Amino acid sequence: MNVIEAIAAWSRAQTGFSPTARELARQAIVDTLACLYAGRDDFSARAVRAAGEPYLRPDCRARVIGGGRAPAAIAALINGTSAHAIDYDDNFGPGMSHASAVLVPALLAVADELNAGGGQLIDAYLIGLQAQAFIGAGVGPSHYTAGWHGTSTVGCIGTAAGVAWLMGMDQDGIARALSNAVSFASGTKGQFGTPIKPLHAGWAARNAVDAAVLARHGMRGRIDILEAPQGFGEMFGGAAPSGWDIPAILGAGPHVMESVGVMPKRHPCCGSTHLIIDTLSDLRAAHGFADADVLAVETLVGIANQRNLAYIVPENEMQARFSMHYCVDTWLRHGALGVLDFTPARVAQQTEPARLARVGMRAYSAQQEAEAGGKLPHRVTLTLRDGRRLTAERRLAKGGNLEPFSEGERRQKFIDCCTGVAQAAALFDRLKNLSAELDLAELDVLLAG
Repeated sequence: MNVIEAIAAWSRAQTGFSPTARELARQAIVDTLACLYAGRDDFSARAVRAAGEPYLRPDCRARVIGGGRAPAAIAALINGTSAHAIDYDDNFGPGMSHASAVLVPALLAVADELNAGGGQLIDAYLIGLQAQAFIGAGVGPSHYTAGWHGTSTVGCIGTAAGVAWLMGMDQDGIARALSNAVSFASGTKGQFGTPIKPLHAGWAARNAVDAAVLARHGMRGRIDILEAPQGFGEMFGGAAPSGWDIPAILGAGPHVMESVGVMPKRHPCCGSTHLIIDTLSDLRAAHGFADADVLAVETLVGIANQRNLAYIVPENEMQARFSMHYCVDTWLRHGALGVLDFTPARVAQQTEPARLARVGMRAYSAQQEAEAGGKLPHRVTLTLRDGRRLTAERRLAKGGNLEPFSEGERRQKFIDCCTGVAQAAALFDRLKNLSAELDLAELDVLLAG
């Protein structure tokens, strides 16, 4: 049995998920829907919506953010771009991906076509998320360090399994969908800080749908394409791909949503800044310093994180989301980062080179990362005007399974993202029953947007 066959066998063998896994999946879906709405007017989302406009037809079933309906692949493309547009959607370590920004738009589009319910959406999400984890395990973390954007590579392939499962395909059909999706995997991190980066999520969502639809009609590639010569592992694995453990895939361990989970974002910017921002928050809570007290901020991050944050003095809102200097300086000003801090007007107002110069960033060496055998903590050292030097570090950002958001924090993020949605708080409460919904009509108020 090869890797794709093992993933397909695992996917088809699932007969039910634990209440914990399904509740965590529901929370992730709701968080992603909020991000999808919040990103609808970003430049990238508007550009993709305009390009897709000729495909919108009233006889289609898949809903598109901003109103209208389209074929499932086009709806997934538009909604996936919007979900990732302001970088507020979750991170998923095992997949090196923004897992939900690909999964939710792809699955929602297919659910609309099939008239599937909320419970089916949740189960398909859990299939696709675990498949992303399986794919990522074979090439990570060197796949990401090499410069591949896992959202549009690993995310596309894993999501195809969830889409195929939702379509009711058998084990062979899911395997065909996975193989097809490998040929669609693309997207480099060199595009970070540009409008095409959110398109990576939309394109991956569309590709996952197309891969599954083609599989339904019999299209297939090599079923061993992950580990085959000139396959995904060899071509995309980077310097030191881990390789796949087929017995582990077929094993009966806990679902990745329970063991690791996704990382919903506390801040609407690149996740490579989040450990630092959360560490600054820890330091302020402990020592009570103000913005004016800070002379210098030194940050220590991973190699891949430093490479993600390429903009010292950002020129626009996209670059600001990928600027450690801007994010740290803005947090020092306000004690928080909000959606409005990444609008063109606010970025122009708050980008002051003299202030940004007090922020420094360096990375661990390749040897240090290799010797650690895992993710190293991100560290902050503050130099204050009174001569004190404060240092703290974090291995995990707030929001994951070990330090989850409270119900109030999830609710507040949803409401903040959904400004303009009638009775957003009431919608958040209704979506607590997502798994029991026979259809997904409750989302009309959000997607009409």
